[in-house]
Amino acid sequence: MLSRVADSVHWMTRYIERAENVARFVDVNLHLMLDLPHDTEQQWEPLIRTTGDRELFERRYNSYSAENVIRFLSFDHDYDNSIYGCANRARENARSVRDVISSEMWTELNRFYLMVRGTAFDSGDVNYAPHEFFEQVKLAGHLFEGVMDATMSHGEAWHFGHLGRLLERADKTTRILDMKYFILLPDVSYVGTPYDNIQWAALLQSASALEMYRKRYGRISPRAVVEFLLLDKDFPRAVRHCLRAADDSLRSITGTITGTFVNRAEQRLGRLCAQLDFTSTDEIMAVGVHEFLDQLQTELNEIGDAIFEAFFATEPIPTEPVRLPSEEDEEADMQLQSQGG
Repeated sequence: MLSRVADSVHWMTRYIERAENVARFVDVNLHLMLDLPHDTEQQWEPLIRTTGDRELFERRYNSYSAENVIRFLSFDHDYDNSIYGCANRARENARSVRDVISSEMWTELNRFYLMVRGTAFDSGDVNYAPHEFFEQVKLAGHLFEGVMDATMSHGEAWHFGHLGRLLERADKTTRILDMKYFILLPDVSYVGTPYDNIQWAALLQSASALEMYRKRYGRISPRAVVEFLLLDKDFPRAVRHCLRAADDSLRSITGTITGTFVNRAEQRLGRLCAQLDFTSTDEIMAVGVHEFLDQLQTELNEIGDAIFEAFFATEPIPTEPVRLPSEEDEEADMQLQSQGG
């Protein structure tokens, strides 16, 4: 498979997953605002900080109001990671590989893009019914994933797409969890209160994990939430599950057996999977949840860089260096000519 095609399929699915998770970020904060005594900038600034694009936001907007943050994360045409930006880039990547993906995938992706663009041109709709819009974005992500799995041959191209989706999902699950530990709790006095439980429930809901969590653990506790979203091997949005499935797709592409590696991407991803397999929740809590998540996000970024180097980077064709003729070479040529050589 051409590296260009693999790159487009990989990023097509990453952008769809990214748009869905941005919708989750904003929607969970909107739900939390219903239970907060005030709707202040302190509750919206953390969402921008979590994306890592705080400087870009501050260059374009003068305050962290709910309207500005929602507009930036949802519809900003010049922000690559907005929902609109992700939908647009996913569509452009899909357009370049129409002969590889199924027509049903293209139809579903095009429908998603047109829905987001239509709302972006009339952004008053999202202010009127924000939860409905973000639910549509999340549903579009689920639909595209299902259509892709059902209509595309599970060969090399599918595995590149599957790999991209799972790495993006793992990264965004860590960021959703990090919002609680690093951002959303306004005061330590809230710990253990009903308000604290509301926050944890909203966080689980943002990851579509609340029902499955309750079936497994029952009552909400911070330790159990961390264990479920990071270390559960069965829940499809848990980091451990995502990385194990990503490792399977990566090895299906290269044909490498488990326990070995042929490139840096396999080495780093396999090492991270093993780390999560043998990490306990007590160890995470002892290190510090935010510190553990920060390191995990760094590892995921490095895995993404390694995948780019292994499969997508274009390298120039090596050529022999050209040596300019010296004065000795020219004298030798003249002697050969004079001798009739």
